[in-house]
Parts: sequence; structure tokens; C-alpha cells
Amino acid sequence: MPIDASLVGRKSEPLTRSWTSADALLYAIAVGAGQEDPLTELEFTTENTEGKPQRVLPTFCNVAMGGGMSLPDDLDLTRMLHAEQAFELLGTVPAAGEVEATGEIVGVYDKGSGAIVASETLARDSAGQPLARIRTSLFFRGYGGFGGERGPGTSWELPTGAPDHVVTYATRPDQALLYRLTGDRNPLHTDPSFSGRGGFPRPILHGMCTYGFTGRALLHAAAGSDPGRFRAMSGRFTKPILPGQTITVSIWADGADVRFRTTDETGAVVIDHGTAVIR
Repeated sequence: MPIDASLVGRKSEPLTRSWTSADALLYAIAVGAGQEDPLTELEFTTENTEGKPQRVLPTFCNVAMGGGMSLPDDLDLTRMLHAEQAFELLGTVPAAGEVEATGEIVGVYDKGSGAIVASETLARDSAGQPLARIRTSLFFRGYGGFGGERGPGTSWELPTGAPDHVVTYATRPDQALLYRLTGDRNPLHTDPSFSGRGGFPRPILHGMCTYGFTGRALLHAAAGSDPGRFRAMSGRFTKPILPGQTITVSIWADGADVRFRTTDETGAVVIDHGTAVIR
């Protein structure tokens, strides 16, 4: 089945997603928490530190609560790249919990050289209350040209002044091996033969790992390390990085509205059109 507008409205079956305290701890470590100093971020990396009850990184919702995207079975996944990711938190993410998540394809866009498939997942807690809304866009190279809409534009502009915060993090050479344990076992990030078929000479780091590092920077620099203030985040992936490379997150805060851009060690943009809502 080709990618075209007929996929819009296609829903996944409701999925029951659950996570434990250990899952949340592993995720935090997988996106660099405590990496520079194990005695920092203990509220995210331990569950039994005196005076620091366990808390959950906001970006963990993407891993814990994401629903299935109902895609055709015959797609060539070596041609798939993560294009955009966004989430909105409608409640507090507990250290352990369970949700019912339902995903729906909400857009299919023809970019000429490829196709964008956008899905939205709504996750509800055991009481039926919405806890998170998650939006994912995937780019499939070579699947464009079907005559569909190009998709909505964006009004995002890079602020003209100096950023209010600049945070730099180094990733580990084995970062992809660690992050894959959170659930994303795509061999694009570990298998040289698979990544080579996708046009990459070496396995690249998961885009969602870079997204998690970026979310940590936003949390600590703009939200005072308080997950309760972090309500939403979105960003567009523009370039992958390799495990072991360094990223820099530039942050502009205007009240609750935050804009950011993530770059690699050469200054190339890795995540663009970044926005967050921090109360």
C-alpha cells in the first residue's frame, strides 16, 4: 500500500501502556541525567535519595505513553526518518503508572522527495482522564510525488537577541546502545549494515535521544528543574548526530513561551523550530 492521503483517519487499536519506577530511571540515564556528575539530578536517577522523591523527566511521556501508528506493512523502514515530535502534558506523569493510548494518522503530506506521515496519540490514565497528547511526524524518503498537499506552514522565527540560556551536553560514544533499552530497537542506530542501506556511513543517534537531552536542558535552564512547570514541547529534526558528539541548546524565554534551537559541535542545526510552554 503506498503512502497517500487515504491513510488520514486510520487509527490504531487502543494500547495499554504501563511503566515502572525503573523504566523512568533508565530513561533519565539514557538521555544523560547524572552523566556529568552522578550527584546531580538524583530526583530523576534514583528513587531512594533522602529529601529527593523520584520525579519524571517530561520527555519520558513520549516513550511511556506513545500509541502505535497504523502504517502499511510493506514500507521500507530504511527510508524512514523522524521529522517532528511534540507533546502536551495534561497532568503530572507519575514515577509508575498505566495509560490507554490511541493513535490516529492526522496528516499525510507530499514533500516531493518524500512523504510526511503525522500521527497524534491521546493517553488517558486509569480514571479515563487525559494525561498527555503526543504528536509524531515521520519522513519517508522516496515516497513523495503522489500529488498531495505539502502541509501547513509555520510562523516560527529565530529570536534576534542573544539567548537567555545556553546549555551544552556531550553524548557518550555508546549513547545509542543505552537509549535503545528504553524501547526503540531500530537497527539504524546500532547496525552499520542497516544504517549503510539508509545512506548513513555509521549508525546515528536516536533523534528522540537528542530530543531528551534537549528537554533536560529546557527543564533545568528554563523551568528551574521542576517538571510540574513543563507543559509542552515541540521540535523539528533537521540533522542527525553521531553518538559521542556534543550538542548545544540555545533558549529564548518570553514568559511561559520558550523558543529553542539545538546545534551540533560544528554549529549545524539538529533540532529547529523548537517551542516549549513552561508555567
